[in-house]
Amino acid sequence: MPKTPATPGTPAAPAPLVLVCGDDDFAVKQRARQLFEQWCREAGGMDHETIDAAVGNTGEALASLAKLREALNTLPFFGGEKVVWFQGCTFLGEDRTSGSAAVTESLAALADELKAFKWDGVRLLVSAAKPDKRRIFYKTLEKLGTVEAFAALSADDRDWVGKAEAEALRMFRALGRTIDDDALGELVVRTGPNLRQISQEAEKLAMYAGTRTALVLADVHAVSTRQKTAQAFALAEAVGDRNLTKLLRTLDEELWEIRNGVDKRKSEIGLLYGVITKIRMLLLMKEIREAGYLKPSRDYNSFKAQMERVGDLELPADKKFNPFAAHPFVVFQAFRQTENYTSAELVAAMGLLLEANRRLVGTDADEAIVLQQTLTAIVGIRPRMPARA
Repeated sequence: MPKTPATPGTPAAPAPLVLVCGDDDFAVKQRARQLFEQWCREAGGMDHETIDAAVGNTGEALASLAKLREALNTLPFFGGEKVVWFQGCTFLGEDRTSGSAAVTESLAALADELKAFKWDGVRLLVSAAKPDKRRIFYKTLEKLGTVEAFAALSADDRDWVGKAEAEALRMFRALGRTIDDDALGELVVRTGPNLRQISQEAEKLAMYAGTRTALVLADVHAVSTRQKTAQAFALAEAVGDRNLTKLLRTLDEELWEIRNGVDKRKSEIGLLYGVITKIRMLLLMKEIREAGYLKPSRDYNSFKAQMERVGDLELPADKKFNPFAAHPFVVFQAFRQTENYTSAELVAAMGLLLEANRRLVGTDADEAIVLQQTLTAIVGIRPRMPARA
């Protein structure tokens, strides 16, 4: 049957051409693989091609472009549709290879070829790192087809937590598992804004659980790895929990790493400042709790909903003095930990930390002894109280 002519003024349908790109390498690879497999199922046949476009120099880039041209212009042996995946392209950005005159000219020529290309029975998928949107080739792909961009999660993004948790839930569903709210929050805190790491931890948890489908907080504690950003909070969390045994063990581990140069960024004064930040948060959360802005809750999701309802409470923009700027699960934990201290004890703790800071900076006192004495005094002010609902 003849095709119905397009209505005048109606834009033509986009070509079967998709660029999947962005600085979230994990999401780009995952989406591109999903789309390629979907297209191959729809097209049928066996003549689909994958061209490796991850190159190290100009010559390799030109060779991969030549292979792409050949693939686009070679019809399937038995007819039917053909799918071509230009995989992991590394020369659409601003690096040296991307900026070479030969590569720039070849991409511009390819852009002209794609504009005149007959797309009947051919689909092209391009996956790449974050591209330079000013270049002709990107603008051509954007105009002719569809661009799907994936930005990497960042701790500076206010909504990264929600995105990470949503993606983690999707991963667990794909693995045939469920995970409760506390376990999910702890997992995201431990991994941070890193979808690849979250995927790896999800697979570890699924293997650990075996035939059991429901994952809980104890599972995360048993097998999930703390990344460096989460390890930095371990000592402060022991203080918040008012657990002297955990505190001394964690402090010993931290001091061992410092003395043996395991992590050059760690220092005794850095450990002290981490505890100062924790006590400051506990003080602020204590005030928020006593003012009635937030109510006790054992359910992480209901607590997050409370946080969203009350907003920022006109708190300072400086993250040091705004507990709501932290990860919601960290805030949730701090809120529960306020039961372990009175306001007077927290104020006294700040005084002890100030004195410790003076001793570390202005005297020759042994740093380990200063930290041990100070933190033991804080946690040992009174027996730890059991948490209440």
